[in-house]
Amino acid sequence: MEQSKKRILWIDDEIELLKPHIILLNQRGYDVETATNGEDAIELASNTSYDLVFLDESMVGMSGLETLSVLKDIDPSMPVVMVTKNEAESLMEQAIGGKIDDYLTKPVNPAQILAACKKFLESRRIAEAKITQDYLQGFSEIARRLSGFMDWSDWLDVYLKMVNWSIELDLHPELGFHQTLKDQWRECNAEFGKFVENNYESWLRGDDSSAPKLSPHIADKFVLPKLANGKPTFFFVIDCMRLDQWLMMEELIRPYFTVQKDYYCSIIPTATPYARNAIFAGLFPADIKKHYPNYWKGDLPGISEHSQNSHEKELLAALLKRRRIELKNDLSYVKIIDTDYGKRIENDIQRYARNHLTAIVVNAVDMIAHSRSDYPILKEIAPDESAYRSLTRSWFKHSSFLGMLRTLSQYKDINIVITTDHGSVRCMHAVKAHGDRETSTNLRFKHGKNVKSDAKNAMTIKDPELCKLPEHTASTNYIIAKEDTYFVYPTDYNHYVQKYRDSFQHGGISLEEMILPVITLEPR
Repeated sequence: MEQSKKRILWIDDEIELLKPHIILLNQRGYDVETATNGEDAIELASNTSYDLVFLDESMVGMSGLETLSVLKDIDPSMPVVMVTKNEAESLMEQAIGGKIDDYLTKPVNPAQILAACKKFLESRRIAEAKITQDYLQGFSEIARRLSGFMDWSDWLDVYLKMVNWSIELDLHPELGFHQTLKDQWRECNAEFGKFVENNYESWLRGDDSSAPKLSPHIADKFVLPKLANGKPTFFFVIDCMRLDQWLMMEELIRPYFTVQKDYYCSIIPTATPYARNAIFAGLFPADIKKHYPNYWKGDLPGISEHSQNSHEKELLAALLKRRRIELKNDLSYVKIIDTDYGKRIENDIQRYARNHLTAIVVNAVDMIAHSRSDYPILKEIAPDESAYRSLTRSWFKHSSFLGMLRTLSQYKDINIVITTDHGSVRCMHAVKAHGDRETSTNLRFKHGKNVKSDAKNAMTIKDPELCKLPEHTASTNYIIAKEDTYFVYPTDYNHYVQKYRDSFQHGGISLEEMILPVITLEPR
């Protein structure tokens, strides 16, 4: 179907001198109407919808700025480009304050006018054509890479591309790439699961030069070295934050900070009791249990989620002691698990800025993931990955976390490091798991006496010691879900399949759970 012509209104008291430009626009398929004063232009705009307005500033009667104000009242979304001989900075500022969309100085040439038309009338079509071309090329390139040898750096590159494509295509759902992208995510995660299973033990042994930094390495690599300069250092750990969620948040802090991103790989299981304790301790779970048995609660039945990470401050203090780092004052540790407490910390953040090291755990993103499973309204608000990203952005925009960062951006001599313990994956496929009543209840991983699954897309760890995991009994083994699967016991199978299908979970092996950002912020 032929698209309707774009309608342009050009307002100028010397419109006859602009006839060559108007003829050119007509030849390019635009429908141009003219007015020689603000009053006539307002009457036209009141009765006709225009896609773009060119507006002169110096006219007899109403000025351009006065006309602009009325035009924006009639249709706030209508783009207006001011075209004037006046180059005064004060006029530009007034025009910007009046929500002008662009500003051209006379004499204007045809290229400037055409560029403005393409910017406001054809930019989406041009962008969509470019995105389509680039995505199809990128799709083929990723498919080609998956068929060959890939090391950690290759997987990091593929993941960054997939995340960026997902965010880009959020803006263009009409292009119809949703299913294609979804299928490619599954293909990538299937191959990534094989990659992790084949290489994980060698990463832990330290005999793979291409191995990524892992959870126990984060403090040593990114946090502790910053203490040497004596500046106040904040270490934020956002529970269950994926890279795409961070990128939504990053948009809102760029006015306040320059942002540097590095990446690491979560240990498995990608669950809070294992991964976050490893970050604060600088040790793998088996070593935490061995050297600090009083601080290791694990995830045994009957142990509350809060208790599983109730000794993070002590583990971090022990790490500082092992590294022989003496702080200028006491180590400060905060865990934010509700909104009211978060606001209190936000209001008091300047006091924390006097400390040498402050570690702050923020649980809100993890609570969003879990609440989406428990409350149907949240699943309706965030029915898919795109909406889940949007929900994260909305939370962050109004969060105490952003308020803290805004306040801290006023300090020029400060260190800020942000990371997460693990991400999450949208689980769509249930698989059966078998174990006794002492088997752990997690959906993405399980451990217990002879726990097992027949699923091909599950990693079985028969010897926990090789993966630096604690053995709860002499016959403990682990199973780790890969791709977008989740474990369900045969008892009341269909009920739990439906309950947890389409929920965001963690603990398993996927790109979204394992490849994680470490962000360093520098106040502008």
